[in-house]
Amino acid sequence: MPPEGPPRPTRRRVLTGSAAAAAALAAAAPAAKARARRPNIVFIMADDLGYADVGCYGRPDYRTPSIDGLAAQGMRFLQAYANSAVCSATRVGLITGRYQNRLPVGLEEPLGARDVGLPPGHPTLPSLLRKAGYQTALVGKWHMGSLPKYGPLQSGYDHFWGFRGGGLDYFQHTAATSDLWDDDRRAPEPGYLTDLIGQRAIGMIEAMSRAGRPFFLSLHFNAPHWPWEGPEDEAESERLAKVPRGIFAFDAGSQKTFAAMVTRMDVQIGRVLQALERLGLEQDTLVVFTSDNGGERYSDTWPFTGRKTELLEGGLRIPAIVRWPGQVRPGTTSQQVMISMDWLPTFLEAAGGAPDPAYPPDGISLMAALHGAAPVNRTLFWRYLNMDQEACRDRDFKYLKILDNTFLFNVVEDPLERANLKDRMPDVYRRLVAEYRAWDAKMLPHDPRAGTWGFSGAQAADHFGVKGNRTVTGFDD
Repeated sequence: MPPEGPPRPTRRRVLTGSAAAAAALAAAAPAAKARARRPNIVFIMADDLGYADVGCYGRPDYRTPSIDGLAAQGMRFLQAYANSAVCSATRVGLITGRYQNRLPVGLEEPLGARDVGLPPGHPTLPSLLRKAGYQTALVGKWHMGSLPKYGPLQSGYDHFWGFRGGGLDYFQHTAATSDLWDDDRRAPEPGYLTDLIGQRAIGMIEAMSRAGRPFFLSLHFNAPHWPWEGPEDEAESERLAKVPRGIFAFDAGSQKTFAAMVTRMDVQIGRVLQALERLGLEQDTLVVFTSDNGGERYSDTWPFTGRKTELLEGGLRIPAIVRWPGQVRPGTTSQQVMISMDWLPTFLEAAGGAPDPAYPPDGISLMAALHGAAPVNRTLFWRYLNMDQEACRDRDFKYLKILDNTFLFNVVEDPLERANLKDRMPDVYRRLVAEYRAWDAKMLPHDPRAGTWGFSGAQAADHFGVKGNRTVTGFDD
């Protein structure tokens, strides 16, 4: 029998809102309990996992006991957003704590063959934690630029094992070429990619635990990103290697395969959590589980509509779970609106570090929310070149533009984004549009070469298609 998930609401009661959140959230925080030591931090991120793709967020057709266990022992955020509806842009927001649109690499998806990447001199989450005395490591996906100029070791990580591109075959470990690396050396290794990532993460934890200093581990799985291959699908991997579109094949995958990919990732997460317990680190470790953007073609995004590459809620809403023994009450939820770039100021506060004053975060610390404070209002913004998309959420309302279509939704009362309120509430609509324009003027301009897989805007619209108030994607990076 599938696990009983939370009921699937058609309406939500939340408190959300404005951009003056950082000071208000800090003021609302109760005094944290005294900590004998700074926590280790294990940040686990899935790839293309939809809002309701794990049991504790409502997935009804398979079990994810390790992830659900984290939620039972910690806090689930019910208003969590990704910085972008696609992968590399969100990762730029995550690692810098700032809107990805401030950097050229944040405008790109896919990165393509151009010379673009995360500048090595830019302060990052791992470099700031390293400055605070932490060991740092990335296991899994990078996707923010290629050697020789760009890479994890150039941006604050002490160690790296994983892949640099946007996706690769789970058995062949290739996209165009082999893409497994140990630090800056190619390191081909047989096995199912999800299992290799889990095993390497355990080895990294074991090694760092012996050094006597706190550590930060970024554990970035490829699952359940295409190609859709479960642990028993090596024959499918061999088939895809021979067909013209390879891992981009449109006829690949199924709900059964997707379930196998997610549940195998859950098994590996369980092994990592068991390693923390075995090493006596469980009580001293802050663990986060989340996703880089909304779900893909086999995902469950209920109660939202939309998918990856779309600024509808389903392309942006993600699961976000925090377990921190002694700091976060078990089995709790938060309605605090949060976004990927909030993790940098949150982890720095937990670690006793500080942002670089020359690069102040656009994200806010979630420490008060983790200690049970009431939600504070925020205003958040998104921009994506494909389909000429724009979005702004302020309190319960969201301005959305896709091509020439514009909308105003109450995403609390109408999470499916069906009722366009822009004519009924013109003052609210104009206010959100003005807020978006003011924010957009502070960001880098669009790069017309980025984000369309080589298509022009019109070609991209024809390729991806537009139906009603949403886009329908057939191929995503």
